[in-house]
Amino acid sequence: MNIQNDTIASVLEIFKIGIGPSSSHTLGPWRAAQRFQNDLKINDQIEEVESLQVDLYGSLALTGLGHGTDIAVLMGLVNADPVTVNVDDVQRVPQEIQIGKQLHLGAVKNIDFDLNNDIALLKSQSLPYHPNGMIFTAYDKDHNTINTQTYYSIGGGFVVQEGELPHDDVVSVPYPIKSGLDVLAHCDVTGFSIAEIARANEASRYPQLDSELENIWSVMIDSVFQGCTKVGKLPGPLGVVRHARSMVQPIIGCQECDQSVEGWINQIKKAPKSFDQVLKLISAFAMAVNEENASFGRIVTSPTNGSSGVIPAVLLYYIAFSGLKVSNKEINDFLLVAGVVGGIFKDSATISAAMGGCQAEIGVSSAMAAAALTEGMGGSPRQSLMAAEIAMEHHLGLTCDPIGGLVQIPCIERNSMGAVKAITAAHMAISKDPSKAIVSLDSVIKSMWETAKDMNTKYKETSLGGLAVNVSVRTPEC
Repeated sequence: MNIQNDTIASVLEIFKIGIGPSSSHTLGPWRAAQRFQNDLKINDQIEEVESLQVDLYGSLALTGLGHGTDIAVLMGLVNADPVTVNVDDVQRVPQEIQIGKQLHLGAVKNIDFDLNNDIALLKSQSLPYHPNGMIFTAYDKDHNTINTQTYYSIGGGFVVQEGELPHDDVVSVPYPIKSGLDVLAHCDVTGFSIAEIARANEASRYPQLDSELENIWSVMIDSVFQGCTKVGKLPGPLGVVRHARSMVQPIIGCQECDQSVEGWINQIKKAPKSFDQVLKLISAFAMAVNEENASFGRIVTSPTNGSSGVIPAVLLYYIAFSGLKVSNKEINDFLLVAGVVGGIFKDSATISAAMGGCQAEIGVSSAMAAAALTEGMGGSPRQSLMAAEIAMEHHLGLTCDPIGGLVQIPCIERNSMGAVKAITAAHMAISKDPSKAIVSLDSVIKSMWETAKDMNTKYKETSLGGLAVNVSVRTPEC
């Protein structure tokens, strides 16, 4: 659903349930492929289709295989949904397509499909609108074009189609937001917190808001739990060993706590509260989510897959270590505040590493978490936005240089750093007088966007610079 142009993206658009490892390179292409097969159905063309061609451009071509873009495209074309699909099918179905050279298009018709030839990686070419461009083309038995569509995955799982016009299903909101200044103005006039402003806006779009937010948190905490209770290596040629469980288990003990999320959280709450142990747990929580993400597990974009560990880790800190009583309402309010900040970044700058480097992912998620934690701990709206500014200020210029095109190194550890920075920023802001702040959230967002535009392309999720070329590893072509 589109919203009117005078407000930011919905919180429930910022937080999307999906499959790893990348929101822009996995979830976005998955959704684009779903849209294409659905377009074929709507136009009564699917029975005519005998073959398909998928062309991936720019960043999608350069790091697509490492990010599972090919897998995502196949899953979307067979009309599997990333929210509900059996996670085991994400590996099984593409393997069957590769071996059998048959694709069940739209879950309606089998067509010939050769993974090696029918998905093209056009690494030296880019489409004009965004680095993450893709073209889907369907042909009939005589190889005449039936339908061709161009899509762009613009970050955070958002997809736009070339030539797409705004829809008519516009929803008005009582408190339009385009900037941090707008947020503060609404809070000043109403006396509301940021969460209350967000709740009023979201209620006009989503009557079942709280149940939707509770479902988001359920997926988030399950991804932390899964990552903290599994051992072994992550998929791919790097041989990265899962590390989260080995950090958590010596602190909390209780082997049987691995049996349920509830028992595990209760044991976390009983854990020692020394600085070094809390620091290890927060780092482990963030890494756990991204170890699941790297394993094609189910996570929540926050605001992206690559940064999906920051907000769950900080929210768990809030629940287990803040000393405050945190109910479902406080958890939902945390997500609402985080979503508002994420929406401002998305609409004023970018949340795509292919556009802005990792500052657009880890930096944004850290800012979102910092603002939410500050309000949860009793901070004012101005202190909350100050916390977001502090967190982003210390991520400016962060590059995206995944080794082997995989969302593993340095991505997993960066989530723990983003979480710790968010907590630090929140505690700094809540102890400060925001009226004396020199840097505003809006000015740091502007600086982040200017930095993104000036950043060399090789540091924008292309694996052409930084660690990706300076660390010698044996990987397949990315």
